[in-house]
Amino acid sequence: MDAVVVLTPDYLHAEHAIDVLESGKAVYVEKPLAVTAEQAEAVLAAATRNQKLLFVGHNMRFMPVVESLKKAIDDGLIGEVKSIWCRHFVGHGGDFFFKDWHADRQKVNSLLLQKGAHDLDVINYLSGSEPERVSAFGKRTVYFPVPGARPEPSIDHDWEAYLRSWPPVDRTDLAEVIDVEDLSIVNLQMSNGVLATYQQCHYTPDYWRSYTVIGDRGRLENFGDGPGAQIRVWNQRIMGYSEEPDIRINVHHPSGSHAGADPRIVAAFLQALAEGDPGAGNGRSALAAVRAGAGATESLRDAGRPVGFKRVGFKREASI
Repeated sequence: MDAVVVLTPDYLHAEHAIDVLESGKAVYVEKPLAVTAEQAEAVLAAATRNQKLLFVGHNMRFMPVVESLKKAIDDGLIGEVKSIWCRHFVGHGGDFFFKDWHADRQKVNSLLLQKGAHDLDVINYLSGSEPERVSAFGKRTVYFPVPGARPEPSIDHDWEAYLRSWPPVDRTDLAEVIDVEDLSIVNLQMSNGVLATYQQCHYTPDYWRSYTVIGDRGRLENFGDGPGAQIRVWNQRIMGYSEEPDIRINVHHPSGSHAGADPRIVAAFLQALAEGDPGAGNGRSALAAVRAGAGATESLRDAGRPVGFKRVGFKREASI
């Protein structure tokens, strides 16, 4: 056996990944890499010490909408990136994250890691940088513990049940332990000067992500992130708002889960494994995402106090 895939609950990721690396095998770990920065750093140290491949499941870098955003930026359509705004409408939050261990901060720390790690990694990717300081606010606003509750399993892919579970304020099928935030707003200062924000809400009627990237020569924004999604670019001066952009980019939508991202990230892991190069992993960028999520959680639970970090340094991982 050359490698082990770790798909255990978040609070076990670091322990299991370190065990695999210390046994002399490569490891693929579902995101987030860990639930604290200290745990994530320990995993990286184990990978370095044993010279083994560490690959983390940040599949959104392989999603067509993210690839299209990155290509538009790299093609210079908006000039030099100055700011990134991400709004994450998690319409199924109550069904996926507030019925079981996901709602317990002892097991996830916060949903800024379990769910937000995806987008915090994408912000790093689109900015070409990593956070050096974060501040955040967040709280529980809708989802509260239900004493004696026996929640039904997640309604993942049961879309009729999903549509019936509305409005969120009427729900009585949630977990007994709920102490993670259902609404969070994060501000990030990147090491290259880019300013970013990530906003996460777990009870919107719709489910998708909206990225706006502003450069010194224009801005772009995605409209939808699945089939039929578009990137719209405005890079000419206008008066007021125009629904018609200067450039439209239609996003392709290949087959496969998460818009084809899952089979592609698995293929990337297998290729890195076949090449036998421990440096082909993405552990450092995964650590940067954990630091951002854990730091934002620390901030929002301490009245928004800014939290700073030392640089991770992506080295050759920038293209992963």
